[in-house]
Order: sequence, then C-alpha cells, then structure tokens
Amino acid sequence: MRKLTLLSAAHLCVDLSCAALFFGWLDKSADWWLYMVLYNGCAFALQLPLGLVADRVDRNLPFAAAGCALVAVSFLLTASPLPAAVICGLGNGMFHVGGGLEVLNDSDKAAPLGVFVSPGAMGLYVGTILASRFVGFGWALSLLMLLVALGLLLAGKWGPVTHNSPISLDLAKGDMLSLLCLFLVVVLRSWLGSGAFSTGDAQVPGLIPVLCLALGKAAGGFLGDRLGLRRTAVLSLGLTSVLLFLPQGYLTLAALFLFNMTMPLTLMEAARLLPGAKGGAFGLLTCALFVGMVPRFIGVTRELPGPFWAGLVLLSLGLLLVGLRKEKTLG
Repeated sequence: MRKLTLLSAAHLCVDLSCAALFFGWLDKSADWWLYMVLYNGCAFALQLPLGLVADRVDRNLPFAAAGCALVAVSFLLTASPLPAAVICGLGNGMFHVGGGLEVLNDSDKAAPLGVFVSPGAMGLYVGTILASRFVGFGWALSLLMLLVALGLLLAGKWGPVTHNSPISLDLAKGDMLSLLCLFLVVVLRSWLGSGAFSTGDAQVPGLIPVLCLALGKAAGGFLGDRLGLRRTAVLSLGLTSVLLFLPQGYLTLAALFLFNMTMPLTLMEAARLLPGAKGGAFGLLTCALFVGMVPRFIGVTRELPGPFWAGLVLLSLGLLLVGLRKEKTLG
C-alpha cells in the first residue's frame, strides 16, 4: 500500500513537472508545437521499447527513479528547448513503464493499476494552471523530481525489488488478435478523448472534467475487480454511448467518467496476454495513445456530432470484448 501511494504521488509530480516545463518555458518558442510532438513521441511512443528494456533490467523502481532524474535535468536545459523536450519525454516514459511494471508485479488486481494511472490527469492540470508561477523557480521543480527519485530508490533499496518474469514475447493461439484489438481500443480512446466530451455551453470549471477523468480511471479498476473486466467494459462503454446521444452539458461529464473506466482494464489484460513482457505490454498500449493523438497533431477537425462519437464508442466496446478474450478463457 505504501509503495502504491508513493508511486501514485510520484505520478502526479512527474506529470505536473512536465506540464509546467512546456507551459512555463517551452511554449514561448516559435517551434513549440514541434517540441510538443517530440515530447509526446518520447513520452508515449517510446514506452514500447522502454518497457521491454525495463522487463529485461528487472529494477523497476530504480528505472522509474532514473526517469524522474531525467525530468529534473530537463529544467536545466530550458535555454535549449529541443533537448529539454526530448529528455523530459524520455524521463516521463521511463517513470511510467517502471512504475506501471512495479504495480503490475505487485498485484494481479486492476484496482492498484487504476489508482496508479489516475493522478496523472491532476498533475497535468495543476502543472498547466500554475506553469507561469514556476518561471524563475525551475530549480524547485528540478529539486522536487530529484527528491521523488530518491524516494523511489529508497523504496527499491537498489535491489531486484520486483519479480519480472523471464522476458518472452510468445503469445498463445488467438492472443495476437486480442492484443491488436486492445491496441485499437486505446487508439480510439485517445482520439475520442480529444473531441467527444465537449460540455457545450455549460459553464463547467476546468477542474471538474479532470476529476471525472481521473476518478473514472480509478473506479474502473475497482469495478473491474468486483464485476469482472468484461462486465465492467459493457457497463462503462455502453452507458457512455447512450450519454453521447443526449444533449451536451453535465451529462457529458458522466460520459467522460464512464469512458475512462476502461483504461486499467486494457492495461491489465495486455499484461495477462504478455506475462513475460508486462513492461512491453504497458508500453504497447501507451504507444497506442500516441497514435490516437495523430489526428490532433495534423489538424483533423474535431467538430463531429454526438452519434458519430457514440458509434465509435460502440466500436471500441466490440473490440474490447474481443481483446478481453483471455478473461473469458480463464473464467
């Protein structure tokens, strides 16, 4: 429990620092958009190879701590935006796969995974809101990241603190299809998350959607353990599709909460499909998040009607049920 609390708090601090770096320093550059794409590429797409490295290294907390140290270093490079963005992204990716792999190894339940992933949204929100206040005090965030890294090292005691399975990418018959479906589900989740949940004319404080997103991820893990992953998927995405047909406003916040419940479900199932490469499985789905961001990067319009988004949610549900085939077999 203490380790999960530490990792969850560290997740909030890492994402807060990364957001502050961009919106307090790097957004002043004319090439800010390029740096943002590079950062996201390193932070998300590179988690696949980083996850496989973490599987092999078998020092998950020191691996996560090294990522925090890289984020700390990025604040010393704000005069050189490109290396700052790349190093910050790499540090973010290393922390996530190291921390995520540690959580996966500590429990076969989805709830701890949901708790671990949920604070990131709050960190991004707070870091973005307070970014301008950190200008001139980058050393404070760098020091924060070094302290977080030290905490993770003390928790890991520099030893083989986890029990990573011997690395293997072997898949049982039919599991490749399930893994592909999970990948596509996350691609759709990333795309939908950038455009499907507008609250329209409702005057909703920015913190409320962030809380819905974060709490939805945590709730999905707990409900998945109680009802099963498949039943939770049907409940969350089925209700989401219904709510997206209704007028936008506060009901959309409920849809946002329900929609994000599937995040720990996909991560848990991917780890079950690749028990010999849980870090690689974690990184694969994070890479899918980056793929889902591409439409936004290239400027594809997001002004689409609710029924269109609802249809994509139902498509996502169908893919997820195929992806969760392992649970049906185990049950």
